Amino acid sequence: MNKKIIAWWSGGITSAVTCKLCIDIFGLENVRFIFIDTHNEDEDTYRFKKDCEQWFGAEIETISGVERYGTVQEIWRKNKVLNTATGAPCSGRLKMDVSRIWRKENEFLHNAFGFELSESKRALAMKINHPDTKPIFPLLLYGISKKDCIRIVQEAGLKVPRMYELGYKNNNCFKTGCVQGGIGYWQKIKREYPLKFEAMAQMEHDLTDENGKPTTMLKDQSKKAIESGNVLVFLKKHPKYPYLKCIDDMPDCKVEPLFECNGFCGLNDLEPRSETERQLNYEPTLFPFYSEA
Repeated sequence: MNKKIIAWWSGGITSAVTCKLCIDIFGLENVRFIFIDTHNEDEDTYRFKKDCEQWFGAEIETISGVERYGTVQEIWRKNKVLNTATGAPCSGRLKMDVSRIWRKENEFLHNAFGFELSESKRALAMKINHPDTKPIFPLLLYGISKKDCIRIVQEAGLKVPRMYELGYKNNNCFKTGCVQGGIGYWQKIKREYPLKFEAMAQMEHDLTDENGKPTTMLKDQSKKAIESGNVLVFLKKHPKYPYLKCIDDMPDCKVEPLFECNGFCGLNDLEPRSETERQLNYEPTLFPFYSEA
């Protein structure tokens, strides 16, 4: 096999098991393992990377777009937004654009992604909308769920990334906290990592002041909020917008699972768009995904 299977290792358990399945299916000599480092990952991610390299019997190659595009904070400030209805600019630059450029510069037979049993619609969206990736989905082939992946990793003698042990559903971007996390996620961050919470709340306020309009990550998806149009939720109250809710005004929520960020974590093209999502502070001209820059 002259061209390789590219297995994208994202730091989470589903991508780890996907990589191992690629070895089992195609043979180690026919697989390359690629990690896109945002430089915004929890430190334990790098321990897990080393453990996975021993498990695979091969190096996980690391690529990064930080030198080209800047840190996540620089990207948020440049684009004047944290999250949008089509994904986050930090993910778009440091994951999607980086993976796109890498694929243009390298030959491959297929790209293997860690979409698990509950993500079949995401897999179909990738197949339809990004055929250039020539995607394959080993977890779906074998009917493997995220819970199965935890078991497989543990049975292999590996310690799962600590974010799972702490009750988070994914292992992405924990230096700052993930801007695509929901209300339950950020309530948990506030309780357990107040400094991270305060830094992100300040970023919301800074961008709000610069934009001259509310700029938030979160939204109230209740029927009442949607009907009133008052959906935006700040992490902390902004003095110029006292009528808008903050996270303290919201009921306690469970930590909803996030998509593991493999370069397409904003991919939900086939899911119906809610009115709440459309009302998110989204300016398409501020951030074109798949830019040629």
